[in-house]
This record gives sequence, structure tokens and C-alpha cells, in this order.
Amino acid sequence: MTRAELSRLGADLGLDVVGAAPAEPYADTERQIVERRSLGLFGGMRFTMARPEVSCHPERLLDGARTVVAAALCYARDVPDTPPDHGRLPRYTWRDEYADLRERLEALGRAIGGRYRVLVDDNDHVDRAAAVRAGIAFFGKNTLAITRQHGSWVILGVVVTEVDIEPTPPLGADCGECRLCIDACPTGALDEPGTLDATKCLSYWTQTPEPIPERYRADLGDMVYGCDICQDVCPWNRGVEKRRHGTPMPNDARATVSLRDWLEQDGERLVGEFERLFVPRNDPRWLRRNALVAAGNTGSAALADAVQLHARSDDPMLSETADWALQRIAERSS
Repeated sequence: MTRAELSRLGADLGLDVVGAAPAEPYADTERQIVERRSLGLFGGMRFTMARPEVSCHPERLLDGARTVVAAALCYARDVPDTPPDHGRLPRYTWRDEYADLRERLEALGRAIGGRYRVLVDDNDHVDRAAAVRAGIAFFGKNTLAITRQHGSWVILGVVVTEVDIEPTPPLGADCGECRLCIDACPTGALDEPGTLDATKCLSYWTQTPEPIPERYRADLGDMVYGCDICQDVCPWNRGVEKRRHGTPMPNDARATVSLRDWLEQDGERLVGEFERLFVPRNDPRWLRRNALVAAGNTGSAALADAVQLHARSDDPMLSETADWALQRIAERSS
């Protein structure tokens, strides 16, 4: 199959960018994972970093694998205003975008023919490495995969197939001298360009099963999960916002959440409603922790009673975070 034929297939299936590369090891990525893990830069993260001997070897993911087809689906939409006493979600979590991508890649695998395997948001494969190898993106200084037309506002996935497909040439772009993402990161997590220190990353702290260090809480503002700061300032993303301005928000998308709901509603229901988020061990206390920090940062006296419920909790992590939030609310009120 030629790369032109692959591009037409991808476009017909609604994929924003698609490219191909030989199913060969991502040797540089594997080396970086091993080195950065030894330096403790991943903190407690596992994901694709847990087993680089698997995630960096697409040739082992399917018997007879010949080609890795990488694809990107853009999720950029206008950011709505945040209502009072609400917390914000990062754009990629507004709805289950991965479900759409997985469905389209399954259709692409069938159209290509032969045996194939689809991997989307899967610990067994480093999607960013495939995207760069397949010529649809380059590695930004914020460590994200950046596409030419859609910036980093994309989710990634692959089809590993036994079919030979003409490789796509490298994208031929980079960040140049720009360092806006490095300067904008409030915690210094990107101080070494192209390397993320997860132990300083706000997104990491909203997803890890530990108390959020007090020195990072104020920087989270009203975010209850993840962080988009390094993407918001990226010049490659500015044109995307203009081109997609007015793109309608799907009915099942949610950009904000009620902090009171996150603090008061049944825990099982809370986790079930937001199953698209990574919640350690599906324990709602980690989402409540995030909501307590956001409530403290908003300083809203209207949330004081909901926060107070957790200040009386027998859970030391929640009670300490709630006490911190109540102090912030009191300071703001005074």
C-alpha cells in the first residue's frame, strides 16, 4: 500500500492525520525511559514506562508485524466559561475521545486487510514514539507529540499490521528557539527542554495516589484533573483554535464539574460517572482530594460546608487537605 492510499483511507474514516513506519524498536525512546526512570523523573508513574521492553517494541505486539500505522484525532474546541463553584477539566477529558479513535482505527485495520492489532491509550505501546517515527508529529519541548495542522491538541493511537505500507517521511518541524512552555510551567517541571520531571508536574499530582504537596496546590487553581498550561501557550496550538473556532461541543462533553457534587455525591457514582479519567484503584477519595484543592483555590464561602464534611473525616489525607482549603476560604473571605 502506498502512503497516498493510506492517507485517503484515513481521511475517509475521519482521522485527522495518519502515517506509517516500519515495525521496528523505538531504541532512543527505550533508552530515555530507562535513564529517566533511574533518575526518578517518573515518580510513581507506570503506564508505558513500566515495561519499555514491551512498549518500545511494536514488532513484538503482533506475529509477523511489518508496519505501524500512527493516527491522530484532534479534540480542540473553544473553552467555555467556568460557572461559579465549578472545577475545570483538561480538554482531552471532556468526553471519551479515545473511544472514537479506537473505533476508527479498527475500521482502518479492516480496510488495510490482513492481521492487525489496534492500540489506543495502551500501556503496551508508546504512541508518541510511533507518531514521530511515522511522520505525523515531532517531539515538543514539553515532551508532547506536536502535529503540523493540529498542534498537540490530539490523541494518538496505532494499528500494528502485517501489511507492508510505504513509510511516511519525517515531519521536518521543531520548536526552534521557542521556550514558552518551559517559562509558563509554574513548577519548573520542564526546566530541561524535552524532559518532564513528573514529580513537579501538576497533572501528575492530580492522578497519583498521594497527598498533593502544599507547594503545588495554589498553582492548580480551579483544575480538578490534569493540566493544559504547556499546551495553552504553545504557538503550534494557536492556529488550531482559530481554525476550529465554533466547533460545536458534543452533547456528552463536559468541560467543568460541580465541586460540590465531587465533594458530596456517592463515591461509586462519582467514579462511574468519570470512568474516562484515570483514578488510582478507582478510589473516589483522590477525586475528592482534587476538588478540595480547587475549592480552596476558588475561595468560595458557598463551598465551606461541603469542605467541612471532609475536615471531620477519619481519612488523614482528606482531613488535612480540607483544613488547608478551609484556611484558604477564610483568608479570601476576610
